[in-house]
Amino acid sequence: MLIVFALLALTLLAAANRYLWQRLFRDTTRGPGRARRGGATLLAGGWALAIGALVAERAGAPFRLQQVLAWPGFLWLALSVYLLLAVLAGELVRPLLRRLLERRARAAAPAEAVPAPAPAPAGPDPVPVAAGRAGEATPGPPPTTLPAAAPDPSRRLFVSRVVAGAAAAAAVGTVGYGTYGVLRGPRVKRVTVPLAKLPRAAHGSRIAVVSDIHLSPVLGRDFAQKVVDTINGTQPDLIAVVGDLVDGSVKDLGPAAAPLARLRARHGSYFVTGNHEYFSGAGQWVEEVRRLGLDPLENARTELPWFDLAGVNDIAGESEGQGPDFARALGDRDTARACVLLAHQPVQIHDAVRHGVDLQLSGHTHGGQLWPGSLVAAAANPTVAGLERYGDTQLYVSRGAGAWGPPTRVGAPSDITVVQLASTR
Repeated sequence: MLIVFALLALTLLAAANRYLWQRLFRDTTRGPGRARRGGATLLAGGWALAIGALVAERAGAPFRLQQVLAWPGFLWLALSVYLLLAVLAGELVRPLLRRLLERRARAAAPAEAVPAPAPAPAGPDPVPVAAGRAGEATPGPPPTTLPAAAPDPSRRLFVSRVVAGAAAAAAVGTVGYGTYGVLRGPRVKRVTVPLAKLPRAAHGSRIAVVSDIHLSPVLGRDFAQKVVDTINGTQPDLIAVVGDLVDGSVKDLGPAAAPLARLRARHGSYFVTGNHEYFSGAGQWVEEVRRLGLDPLENARTELPWFDLAGVNDIAGESEGQGPDFARALGDRDTARACVLLAHQPVQIHDAVRHGVDLQLSGHTHGGQLWPGSLVAAAANPTVAGLERYGDTQLYVSRGAGAWGPPTRVGAPSDITVVQLASTR
């Protein structure tokens, strides 16, 4: 099945890139030449860089090589998505533009002068003479049917160039703006969540929730500092780092994560693993975040003054025998106290409901990151972003602070969420 899926994916990828080459380069040129060969080289080279960036990251290639490949390779992934979408949208515009040009051409053409018919001679109408039998008229020549005018090649070329140019400009603009949004840093989002079990004295407690920072060969120390400054600027009572902190080893990304040591909150900073930690050496990263001053909650719970804070490992840890253990984290707690659970993936909400959790804080989805990725994320997660209720348990999902792969977001802006707890008493 894996081989079949890989072959299907490669076939679709090849077909999509051939379609792009046809619309962007073949249809916009008059014949074979450097432009068409250059277009094929550009498409092939872009995908070579993208695949190289993915392989280098997963294979643990030298970090400098990862950095060299990551920027152009991952940006090409995003650009190719929006080139394809823009060219497909251009198929709707193409026939309309052709019709418009045809109408303008007809309106601009001068009317042909038609000679007036010669006057008929005076006298009685002549009687036709039969060529064969008497009394039969001689048939005239058959009417001539003019061939339909062939489409104007120059007009067709003009339409192809306009559509291709607009598609390329739209794709580059979309990816450029989406990349700027990520590099600028996440914006603060504020959400109020009422909890029935929360004491009145805890009303207004603020939890800064940050997920999916994804420190990597692209997003490094400067980006981590922006995240830390934004969190500290909210003056939270508690900080929750809800997984997918990194995409790489402690050796390569330890310096990039160093600013996390400057996180400040009255009740401390806490961390749970995401699936990407298990691609990057989860055990080493747990120890590293502990060294930086964060408290890792590995299927564990701590009793804060007004509510319990629990955390479970990510589902990806099951492959290493370190998966989520809700019974260990929540089994012996006082159910009269409010409980907030940190769990990276929203799908863990069903276990949270069974264990009487009041609020689960998650990330993982990126809100889809690149539209229409939100449609795929919605198919795989109970909640893509925002606050929803499942029975007596509420689930809040952050879109995340960073980005995986392309440092680009479209239709899913990054955020750090300040969750303000409200007592209903």
